[in-house]
Amino acid sequence: MTVDISFAQALGFVSFALGISTFYQKDDRKLKIVMLIFNLNHLVHFLLLGSLVSALSALLSALRTATAIYVSSIKVAALFISISLISGFWLADNLWELWPILGTVIGTYSVFMLKGIAMRLGFLAGATCWLINNLSIGSIGGSLLEMTVISVNIITIYRLNRDRQQQPALNN
Repeated sequence: MTVDISFAQALGFVSFALGISTFYQKDDRKLKIVMLIFNLNHLVHFLLLGSLVSALSALLSALRTATAIYVSSIKVAALFISISLISGFWLADNLWELWPILGTVIGTYSVFMLKGIAMRLGFLAGATCWLINNLSIGSIGGSLLEMTVISVNIITIYRLNRDRQQQPALNN
């Protein structure tokens, strides 16, 4: 079996590195800034792979993440979720193409409305949707990324939980 390492797949590996960096962040603001860069790279990756629904989801994810750096609002979250659902259903040719939309919706709610461990649990659910998408469209770097993001998120949740448990001990 030969593997075609194209520019699109190379960008998938760049997303892989950016995604690991994103979800390793314990600071929510830093996470959102690195996530913005990651989403922009992923946008180009998906365009080059010819997956318009995935590219749209990455674009919406970039826009929502940039907004979420400065705003935490259920109304803004609802707007991005509505845009994601409407445009996703409009562009999708089959049900399999809705996985990135579902991942984007979960990520949007998480990035706007959740913090700390709860936000990262939302990202775990979104990463699972994106993993299914990336496997179905043949994104090697994207698939590796989501498998790793799931692992890194679990580790970061553990680190945050450990820090939270150690806080009372420091105050005694």
